[in-house]
Amino acid sequence: MAEHAEHAAYPVGLRLSGRRVVVLGGGQVAQRRLPSLVAAGADVLLISPSAKPSVEAMADTGEIRWERRRYESGDLADAWYALISTDDPEANEAASQEAEDRRVWCVRSDDAEAATAWTPATGRSEGVTVAVLTGRDPRRSAAVRDAIVEGLRDGTLAAPHHRARATGVALVGGGPGDPDLITVRGRRLLAEADVVIADRLGPRDLLAELPPHVEVIDAAKIPYGRFMAQEAINNALIEHARAGKAVVRLKGGDPYVFGRGMEELQALAEAGIPCTVVPGISSSISVPSAAGIPVTHRGVAQEFTVVSGHVAPDDERSTVDWSALARLRGTLVVLMGVENSGNIAATLIAHGRGAETPVAVVQEGTTAAQRRVDATLATLGETVRAEGIRPPAVIVIGDVVAVHPTP
Repeated sequence: MAEHAEHAAYPVGLRLSGRRVVVLGGGQVAQRRLPSLVAAGADVLLISPSAKPSVEAMADTGEIRWERRRYESGDLADAWYALISTDDPEANEAASQEAEDRRVWCVRSDDAEAATAWTPATGRSEGVTVAVLTGRDPRRSAAVRDAIVEGLRDGTLAAPHHRARATGVALVGGGPGDPDLITVRGRRLLAEADVVIADRLGPRDLLAELPPHVEVIDAAKIPYGRFMAQEAINNALIEHARAGKAVVRLKGGDPYVFGRGMEELQALAEAGIPCTVVPGISSSISVPSAAGIPVTHRGVAQEFTVVSGHVAPDDERSTVDWSALARLRGTLVVLMGVENSGNIAATLIAHGRGAETPVAVVQEGTTAAQRRVDATLATLGETVRAEGIRPPAVIVIGDVVAVHPTP
């Protein structure tokens, strides 16, 4: 096969669904390649005396078949594709020769020049598969792959759709504020939007990246009467979607974590408008993490509870069982609780939570303006006032606040 080494590889996409694929060796190469083979629907047979734990788990769940032995002549019979990655050079050479004799496309991890096929650096984005081959430079292949896939995902690489694009609304969770913490899918939908209706707490920096033709609407400035804010937003979503626009409702955090996402989804469903929900990173876990606080930690907290603090504990509209929360030993994360922080702390203490329980308040978490202020449950209200804490801020209550990287 050496005489073919200087010729460029001929790229092709293998359709392996239901077809026999033999993988020799259960090490790191198999660990990396097997998920893609399974995703392609291949009938995968692994032949190896041992395997990595993640590979063994795939066999245990029935995703692949595993014969715990070494390669034997004839193992590639009826195979369409073979991946040879054992640590036995003689077995690799024998299996490679069998693949050649049987006309089975064969990839070798130990000797690419002796193989009849190469595995490209592969990435996917919304139905597009990107495969890059650069001969003997796999790192460059991966770098080129990553650049193309990232461009497709965030919209910086122009790739217009030539089929009709479906209109409708996407409820996108933008994460806690740092624009890098929006999901890949959320960023792609933003890049394809005609109209973006954005919350104040969404990742505002992303709005500056939108093309000039995109209409950006500040949800806080939609005209509405008293107590009609959500209805006005719902009507705006419906109006623009019915006009044939691709609409993104950009929300802070996750659409369903105190984001009224279900209310908007229900309104769109009643109007007969298709809607896609894209989960986001909730500030309830990301903001404490950004401030160095684990919401759970072995030996300290085995659970964490997230509550809204925008309604005071003594308000008749409150549906939170504060007495039950006070009896919990884990972490309590309070969102939208700055204004009622003193009341919340006093209520928890009154129901049995220790007054010396550590508390941290993280303002503008994950952004350049982030700051953390520590207190105890007894001093929380006073500290919030003295430090001039303003929303958005996340309050973390529990012993995890005192956990630090170094003992």
